Amino acid sequence: MTKNAYANAGVDVEAGYEVVERIKKHVKRTERLGVMGAIGGFGGAFDLSALNVKEPVLVSGTDGVGTKLLVALKEDKHDTIGIDCVAMCVNDIIAVGAEPLYFLDYIATGKNIPEKLEQVVAGVAEGCVQSNCALIGGETAEMPGMYGDDDYDLAGFAVGVVEKSKMINGHENVKPGDVLVGLPSSGVHSNGFSLVRKVFYDKNGFTGKEVLPELNAPLGEVLLTPTRLYVEALLPLVQKELLNGVAHITGGGFLENIPRMFADNLAAKIKLGSWEIPPIFAALEKYGEIPNAEMFEIYNMGIGMLLAVSPAKLDALKADLDARGEKYFVMGEVIEKTDSPVVYEA
Repeated sequence: MTKNAYANAGVDVEAGYEVVERIKKHVKRTERLGVMGAIGGFGGAFDLSALNVKEPVLVSGTDGVGTKLLVALKEDKHDTIGIDCVAMCVNDIIAVGAEPLYFLDYIATGKNIPEKLEQVVAGVAEGCVQSNCALIGGETAEMPGMYGDDDYDLAGFAVGVVEKSKMINGHENVKPGDVLVGLPSSGVHSNGFSLVRKVFYDKNGFTGKEVLPELNAPLGEVLLTPTRLYVEALLPLVQKELLNGVAHITGGGFLENIPRMFADNLAAKIKLGSWEIPPIFAALEKYGEIPNAEMFEIYNMGIGMLLAVSPAKLDALKADLDARGEKYFVMGEVIEKTDSPVVYEA
């Protein structure tokens, strides 16, 4: 057997060791109550008994960031894409009332470049810090032949916990007359990027360096704005039991995601113009010649989370959000379903 056979096959074991050493300081930032052991073992451990939860329900979520990665590669900017990955997982968890506890990442690449992968993991760690979620493990797979040397893919998995009595179950609790309150998104987030890339890069030939008339920063920079994390905004509302339902607005926009938080006999009546739509969506609609109605079926249109709140609790919810400086929009109400689960009012 030839010496260094694995390296000759395209796998750099030494670079893998370097990545582990580089990321330890980032992982250290994410430690929280319940974490057991250190990074580098065969399994990440978390001590659930350290938490003061009487009837714990574990809630898990897994996701990636899709072809937003191709924009990161095009811009050669890799320090925020990890935030997106964490957000896509923990935002699903907080939507049912669970506090994120720990996160694991998986990175697959054609060539292990320690400096680049450290940037990716630094972003993951930052997302974990912002959501008080420990990064307790992960995997970096060097796969020459499967990926190009400069390519990589990123996915994650998160676990959270919620007291059984405080779990948000919109199908049981959302009622006609509930008020719909939206929390703003940070932009496109991490959904619909196949269309984003087709519109801006393929159809219109933009490089990403342009500052379009609709935007106040270079296009590539705007598109790479990290997905907003909603844990800090929502957890106090969960603890005060102010929410009947929560919809995380991801791929499929309003039409697919809002009905997921209530029973089939209900619908959401949304008042158009009641919230601010970030200019990136106007640019997408214009340069892609996309019908406005279809935009609401693809993108979050400026709303990352939609909350269903009993009218009697609305003032308390507003007071809590106001006290913490959280921006929100009263956008409509829950009604009895007629023809569509989402109806719009001018």
